[in-house]
Amino acid sequence: MASLKDIKTRIGSTKKTKQITKAMEMVSAAKLNRAQQKATAFIPYTDKIREVVESIAAGSEGVSHPMLEEREEVKKTGYIVITSDRGLCGAYNSGLLRETHRLIEERHSSPDEYGLIVLGRVGLEYFKKRNMPVFQELTAVPDQPEYNDVKNLASASVQMFADGMFDEIYIHYNHFVSAISQKVTEQQLLPLTNMSDKEEGEPKVVQEYIYEPNADEILKGLLPHYAESLIFGALLDSKASEFGARMSAMRSATDNADDLIGELTLSYNRARQAAITQEINEIVGGALAQN
Repeated sequence: MASLKDIKTRIGSTKKTKQITKAMEMVSAAKLNRAQQKATAFIPYTDKIREVVESIAAGSEGVSHPMLEEREEVKKTGYIVITSDRGLCGAYNSGLLRETHRLIEERHSSPDEYGLIVLGRVGLEYFKKRNMPVFQELTAVPDQPEYNDVKNLASASVQMFADGMFDEIYIHYNHFVSAISQKVTEQQLLPLTNMSDKEEGEPKVVQEYIYEPNADEILKGLLPHYAESLIFGALLDSKASEFGARMSAMRSATDNADDLIGELTLSYNRARQAAITQEINEIVGGALAQN
C-alpha cells in the first residue's frame, strides 16, 4: 500500500496536471471560435468562384479545360492529407490517418500508383515511418493560417496534375461538424468534374456574366485558383476541427484528473485514519502493559 507521503505527492502532481489541461482547454476554445469564424467566412468566396466557373462552362459552347475532364486512364493518384503539427487532440489525427491508409491499401497495389502531399508534422512522421511516398510537405502551419501560408504547396499540387504527374487528386481532412464532433472527409480536388453542391435532379440556376477576353482565357486563370482555394478552405475547416478535438480532449483530461484527485483524496483520508487508529491502539496497548 502506498504511504501517506506518496499519495499526497501524487495528489499534488495531478492537481498541477489539471491546471495545465484546463488552461489548454480554454486556449483551444478561444482558437476554435476564431478558426470557425474564418472557415465560415471563406465559404462564400469558393461558392462564388464555383458559380462563375459553372456559368462559363455551361454558357459557352466548345469550352474545355484539362482540369474539367476525367482522364481515360488513371495511372497515379495524389492524396493531400491535412493533419496537425501537435498531438493532445484525441482521435483527430489517428482516425484520419487510419482511414487514409486503409483507402490507399484498398485502391493501390504499389507505391508507384500514388503519392502523398502532407500538411502537418503528425501525418508527415506517420507516412515517412511507413516508407510511403511523400511528394510535398508543409509543417508549422499557423493556428490561424493565411492563404500565403499554403499558396506554394497548393500551387505545386495543382501543377502536378497539370503536368500529368497525377491523374487525379483527393483531399483528406477532418470536416468540422461541431465542437465535439469531426468527420473524416475525402473530397475530389482534381479533375473538377463535380463542382456543384446541389443534389442530383435539383435545378441549377446559371447566372450570366460579361467577361473578356474569352471563356478559355478566363477558365485558364480561374480554375487553378479555384482548386487552390479548395485546398485552403479544407485547411481552415481542418483547423477548426483540430481545436474542437483538442478542447474536447483537454476537457476529458481535466474531468479524469478531478476523478483521480477524488479517489486519491479518499485513499489518503483512509490511510491517515488507519494510521491514527494504529497509533491510538499502540498508546492504549502500552498503557495497559504498564499496568
